[in-house]
Amino acid sequence: MAATSGQRRPRGRASRVRIIGGDWRGRRLAVPAGDGLRPTPDRVRETLFNWLAADLRGARVLDAFAGAGALGFEAASRGAGQVMLVEQNRRAVSLLERQNRELGAEDRVTVLAGDVRDRLRQHPPLALDLVFIDPPYERPELREQLLQALSAGAHLNPGALLFVEWPRRAARPLQAWDETGNLTWIKQKQAGEVAFALARWDASG
Repeated sequence: MAATSGQRRPRGRASRVRIIGGDWRGRRLAVPAGDGLRPTPDRVRETLFNWLAADLRGARVLDAFAGAGALGFEAASRGAGQVMLVEQNRRAVSLLERQNRELGAEDRVTVLAGDVRDRLRQHPPLALDLVFIDPPYERPELREQLLQALSAGAHLNPGALLFVEWPRRAARPLQAWDETGNLTWIKQKQAGEVAFALARWDASG
């Protein structure tokens, strides 16, 4: 879930997204009002986690543009071993920290404030199995920059999965994004105005 200026809610109208499955099924996560946070739609998340069912248990996960944490908390709810939620928006970070405490998830979920690209450049290899990449729609360059940071820092385990979401109207985003030759796109789908896909990382590519 990422911020985007094109889908801003009026101030004062808070919203919530629900966790669909796992230990915290039905729990609702607050989305800060007025900050333009764009939740990944329920049906997209449901499809994604059906795709990931066999790959989540014990996985090390990065939710790179966490927003309200719907993707990251869902992964933890369904059995991921360690989840890192990275977010720049300070109000969203405060809500993530509060929700993490309320869920009792602090043993498996870590909330980090700041630019995920800087975090990756400064951190030793993270050995990630799964990365959620859902930046603001008006900042498509963040997808390429994040992949570069992940690759340069050797943060991805062989066979790691990367989920990417983008506006359906965007022209050929997958081909334009993958300049490394290390990604194999294994699933792709559309839901309303949203397009999304899953890729597998092969560092030998």
